[in-house]
Amino acid sequence: MNSDPRITCDPASSPAIALQEKASLRKALLATRRALPAATRAQWDAAIAQRLLDWCTTANIPALAVYWPLHGEPDLHAAYAELAARGVALALPVVLEKHAPLAFASWTPGEPMVKDGMGVAVPAHLRLLPAPPVLLVPCLGFNAERYRLGYGGGYYDRTLEHAPRPRTVGIAYACLQAQFASGPYDIALDQVVTEGDLLQQAGGIT
Repeated sequence: MNSDPRITCDPASSPAIALQEKASLRKALLATRRALPAATRAQWDAAIAQRLLDWCTTANIPALAVYWPLHGEPDLHAAYAELAARGVALALPVVLEKHAPLAFASWTPGEPMVKDGMGVAVPAHLRLLPAPPVLLVPCLGFNAERYRLGYGGGYYDRTLEHAPRPRTVGIAYACLQAQFASGPYDIALDQVVTEGDLLQQAGGIT
């Protein structure tokens, strides 16, 4: 790993990871993400948070489903607090049952949290609401076509099958871009925000 915290991994130099099956690819990408130095992670999280704040302002986002970071995912709590202060309504995804779409609960940063059966933090007092118009979607990996590699549970894919489909903004570290084929049930993200770039949908950001 490069000692420069700005350059710790380069997707173009990792063809072996890109050619593995998805199960192996998930394992490799997770290990790569967990190995990032704390200082690098903090720097990148701050950059992603600023890009997200700028985008929400430009796109005039009134409500947003965010995520609670797991397994080394970018931690955007500072951005969440700023968005809440601006009046953006926030929600967190909630798994009510397996093999079903996600539910969403209204969330205010700082309110009491508990862990659900899968070990994910959710509001202690669930206030369920319809899916917000925009979802932040954490990515274990992603490809150039904006398809996401998650943990294999399929929750986001099942959620996005239903109309009206929310707008999706993937969140990932740029070094976790990889080559992998999309499946028949996979749905491309509208954008992917990283610390280094924004992969836009056709037609750009609106």
